[in-house]
Amino acid sequence: MLRYDPHKGPDPDVWLSLDESERIDLVRSYHKKRRVKLPNEKLHALFHVIVENQVALCNETPVKDTLVRLISEGLTRHDAVHAIGSVLAAQIYETAKSGSEVENPEDEYYSKLKSLTAASWLSNADE
Repeated sequence: MLRYDPHKGPDPDVWLSLDESERIDLVRSYHKKRRVKLPNEKLHALFHVIVENQVALCNETPVKDTLVRLISEGLTRHDAVHAIGSVLAAQIYETAKSGSEVENPEDEYYSKLKSLTAASWLSNADE
C-alpha cells in the first residue's frame, strides 16, 4: 500500500499487515498532500488509524457497520471516519477524566456508536 485515501478506505488485510507507524505516516501524507490545516496532525492521524484498524477488524467490532450506516445517511466515508473518531475521542476523554477503572470501556463506546447519526454528528461539528 503506497497511499491512504479515507474516501475509499484501505484493503483490510493490507492495512493490518502494515506497522502502526506506517499507517500513521500514510494518513499524515494524505492530509499533507491536500494541505489540510490541523491543530495536531499526528493526533488527527492517530484517530484515523484507530478507526481504520477497527473497520478492518470487520465483525469483531460494530465500527464497520457504523461506518456503512453513516455513509448511507449521507456522510462521505472520510466524514464518517471523523464522526466515529469524535465518539472515540470523547470516550477516551471521559474515561481519563473519571479517573476510575472501567471494566469494559468499549461497551460504552459501542453503545454511543449505535446512537451516532450523520445528523447528530453534523450538528455537533458545526459548534
